[in-house]
Amino acid sequence: MFKRAADIVVSGCALVASLPFWAAIATAILLEDGWPILYSQARVGRGGRAFRVFKFRSMIKDAERYSGPVLAEEDDPRITQVGRILRRTALDEIPQLVNIFKGDMSWVGPRPERPEFVRDFVRAMPEYARRHDVRPGLTGTAQVYARYHTDPAEKLKYDLHYVEHGNLMVDFRLFVKSWLITAKGRWDAKADAER
Repeated sequence: MFKRAADIVVSGCALVASLPFWAAIATAILLEDGWPILYSQARVGRGGRAFRVFKFRSMIKDAERYSGPVLAEEDDPRITQVGRILRRTALDEIPQLVNIFKGDMSWVGPRPERPEFVRDFVRAMPEYARRHDVRPGLTGTAQVYARYHTDPAEKLKYDLHYVEHGNLMVDFRLFVKSWLITAKGRWDAKADAER
């Protein structure tokens, strides 16, 4: 209950404080590649329930029209110039403050994955479903301590450790580490798919 209350208060304050960023980022995306500004995608959350996650668009329009669902590459040619900056600083994730405020997500927890990939991961690693015992997060253990191309089975170890041992102190440490990575603009070397 305390964690959920903190999510609501902090995400609400962050939404208000981030309004100038919304305007600046929207303008930059419009000038480079036009509409749409936001990008929405189905993800799997707590209890296996699907929800839609929001991001600022960092790829060209209809990036998966011909390929279908695929993970982004580190030097993915579909990523726009503005998108590269957004990903490096994780500013593309700002709209997920809405997801946190609504209760789809928390600040800290296993990153929510796409249903198509969840099916494949659960088939290969049945214990993957345990990630859905907790609310997914904007950042998590795997995002802070692993890299983008770390093997999914290895990332799962980080996530399951959080599911079993996560607490408010762990959340606070991950939250602070995430902000430090953001300040250094180093998420392009780490985080997950469209990310």
